[in-house]
Amino acid sequence: MTIAIIVHGGAKTISDDKTQANTEGCLTAVQAGWEILQRGGDAKDAVEAAIRTLEADATFNASIGATLDREGQVYLDAGMMESKGLRWGGVAAVQRVAHPISVARKILEKKSYFLVAHGAEQFAEEQSCEMCEPDSLISEEQRQMWEQEQMPEDRSSTVGCVALDIHGNLVAGTSTGGLENQPPGRVGDTAIVGCGLYADSRGACSTTGDGESVIPVVLAKTAVDLLSGDTASQDGIVARHPEQAAQQAIEVLKQKVPGEAGCILLDRDGRMGWTHNSQDMAVAYMSEALHQPAVFTCKQQEAVNALS
Repeated sequence: MTIAIIVHGGAKTISDDKTQANTEGCLTAVQAGWEILQRGGDAKDAVEAAIRTLEADATFNASIGATLDREGQVYLDAGMMESKGLRWGGVAAVQRVAHPISVARKILEKKSYFLVAHGAEQFAEEQSCEMCEPDSLISEEQRQMWEQEQMPEDRSSTVGCVALDIHGNLVAGTSTGGLENQPPGRVGDTAIVGCGLYADSRGACSTTGDGESVIPVVLAKTAVDLLSGDTASQDGIVARHPEQAAQQAIEVLKQKVPGEAGCILLDRDGRMGWTHNSQDMAVAYMSEALHQPAVFTCKQQEAVNALS
């Protein structure tokens, strides 16, 4: 069975001075997940390890370094889903959790739930997840910009990972700190199954971008549906490469709603695809077909890429 993993650092604007930090962060994350897959480990472990790496890096909008809302507070969302049994778990609007992806994974293993705010934090404490003080999630740079009412030059966005393990299990995970200056209580697509993430026997997808655009087109599920070639032709059902499926999913979004988005997609054969309509999106990936992980920050004109 093929093993593979791909991560994204968010569909967003990346300034030249932060390109290296984004590519290095994604590379470190994909390496953390790959080491687990290479040892025969579970895809859930790989996705969790990769996203925890991104959550611990203030370069990205997840946990440490997350965006501040209108009141200067940080609220985190995360979700995980696996193809095996269609199990899933999600958390939203948490403040005292250091790694929300780990809490989502715990929920997945207990029972599929979407827990928010105090209830999610209480569950995290009961499961001995790593807790923190809300202020520890806010970087000095972010606090200063918020106090000065400045919007960051770099547009922040969700991070995510999808992986295929030796047992054929496909897993998707997504984590975010939301939108800059979002209204208190706002929750986006990240932890919503079918929108911010999806996984079944055909493939796994993690999305990023404007949640208010991703949700109405159910972007993650749309991308996975397109893998199986639900569009009929004269010859029957058309099977699609993840490259095509990802591109068409973003085209569906562009045709129906305004906003920026991106997605990474992995099928059951370990083939990868990704695309975005934002200015940039950092991507890193690894499979048995490669000698070492590949990583780069792709621009809009280079938005569609795949590993055959």
